[in-house]
Amino acid sequence: MMLNRFPWWKNALVVGIVLLAFLYALPNLYVEDPSVQISPASAATSLDQATVDKIVQALQTAKLPYKQIQQDTRSVLIRFTSTDVQLQAKELIQTVLGESYSVALNLAPATPHWLRMIGAMPMKLGLDLRGGIHLLLQVDVDSVVKQRIEGDLGSLGQELRNQRIRYSGITRTATNGISVQCRTLDAMNEASRYLNQHFTEFTWTPDTKGLVLQGLLSPAALQQARQDTLDQAMNTLRNRVNELGVSEAVVQQQGATRVMVELPGIQETAQAKNILGKTATLEFHMVDTEHDARGMTPIDTQLYSFDDRPVLLKNQIILRGSSITSAMSGVGDDGRASVNVRLGGGGEGLFTETTANNIGKPMAVLYVEVHSQAKNVNGQNVITYQTERKVISVATIQSALGNSFQITGLSSGDEARTLALLLRAGALPAPVTIIEERQIGPSLGKQNIHMGVMSVAVGFALVVIFMALYYGVMGLIADAALTMNLVLIVAILSWLGATLTLPGIAGVVLTMGMAVDANVLIFERIREELRNGMSIQASIHAGYDRALMTIVDANVTTLIVAIVLFSLGSGTVKNFAVTLTVGLITSMFTAITGTRAIVNGLYGAKPIKKISIGLRQ
Repeated sequence: MMLNRFPWWKNALVVGIVLLAFLYALPNLYVEDPSVQISPASAATSLDQATVDKIVQALQTAKLPYKQIQQDTRSVLIRFTSTDVQLQAKELIQTVLGESYSVALNLAPATPHWLRMIGAMPMKLGLDLRGGIHLLLQVDVDSVVKQRIEGDLGSLGQELRNQRIRYSGITRTATNGISVQCRTLDAMNEASRYLNQHFTEFTWTPDTKGLVLQGLLSPAALQQARQDTLDQAMNTLRNRVNELGVSEAVVQQQGATRVMVELPGIQETAQAKNILGKTATLEFHMVDTEHDARGMTPIDTQLYSFDDRPVLLKNQIILRGSSITSAMSGVGDDGRASVNVRLGGGGEGLFTETTANNIGKPMAVLYVEVHSQAKNVNGQNVITYQTERKVISVATIQSALGNSFQITGLSSGDEARTLALLLRAGALPAPVTIIEERQIGPSLGKQNIHMGVMSVAVGFALVVIFMALYYGVMGLIADAALTMNLVLIVAILSWLGATLTLPGIAGVVLTMGMAVDANVLIFERIREELRNGMSIQASIHAGYDRALMTIVDANVTTLIVAIVLFSLGSGTVKNFAVTLTVGLITSMFTAITGTRAIVNGLYGAKPIKKISIGLRQ
């Protein structure tokens, strides 16, 4: 049997993997272009060739050079040579087109079409490398707990009445609890037994002297309610980020009541803050036509103003914004901005029934928004909330409304677009306040990229020089495997769509140092076998086989640490763990299989008298 020979299929597999790696890593060599993206503000606005010609004429008149114009059915992307020209062009195009079009700054990949066709795209860059916006939002989770207890008040009272348990009053306490005032001691004992069985999330304590039953929300239920609120808020924020078109965004929890949002590539802070921090929804109410809005406000109604005239709305909410699954801005029959909505989130039955029973009567759409403001009081950060309710539409019901209808009467196209976006993304479960804001410019991102690339290049060069000097030809083989390993890491991260940050680059640098450890173990084992008098072919075979378990053990222990870091760490730590994990897997392939394939090609299955493996043989 001839030693150190791979079957043809294994050699072909190694070559195929290397070629695919180079192919999928190739898009990262193409630099992103500063771009401006133009799209219609509503479905009623078209983006025809005349509009594109108008934009081109304006750019040429202003002597703003552009690289390329890409047009599809819904948008136009214009690529520029520099950020300065991009900013000037954005302002010019917005002035020329007006509010009928949305003009946004963007960074467009310059990947050739043939690479995009096979799914080869560049790595996504994080906030520290690409520039963008960092926001820290405070979520008012206590308001949701308060709403939860207020909801339990009504259901608890109904349950006691259904069980014919007499009580004189139910109130909410200041300590996340409920107080039930009973009429008799027997009623209190009966209520205690029933509530302990059916309202188990509360701890019920009877007061026999005052005939009061005190219920306190358990710590576990309180923590679960707060965590559910944060999870729902993060899900809604992710939906809003997707509506902004930011695919590399990071939305993650920080602490018990805060959410961090990072938006790489976004340069318009005002728009991002307006969309992400807005706590707004819709409520549909019937208009009270039986009473005079200028007189005394009846029970179960609220007085509002619409078009400078008073209007009475019934308190019953016949449809909430959470029932809306799709919303698109447009123009109504009256020529004013509107939103076309589609239902599907629950509650449609009551809405359809109510509109069917009230044909010919007016229905109002109430816009509810919570404003928050952070103030520093006596060295402490205090957040206050104020709820604003505004009637945005009053229309006569012409027929029973089903799953699709139109909201009209909006004041502007911007208001319609924002409302449609918020409805599509869903309402936040609790008010949020932006308590921290940082903006990282593209120039700082470029500097970080330069520093990161330099750190990889310097680390790579030092390892390559050391291996070549210390191990000779075998060291050069290890250097080739190290190059292959770096290409594989970039290719896999690009293929996975992972986001690369500065800690991720640190993981790559660390992986390069660890990648040659396997080859050092193999080469030292080969040297030892040569010193023991074994033949060159047998020494190579023994070096790879006997060092394998040691290499696997060392990498598995590091892999376990990387998995723990990914499971328990924050965003930057997760990115470090991802690159470290990918690097460990690829280094196992390149250091063992890759170098063995090259060594077998040079020395395998042939008589050799000498092998170049360093200064000390």
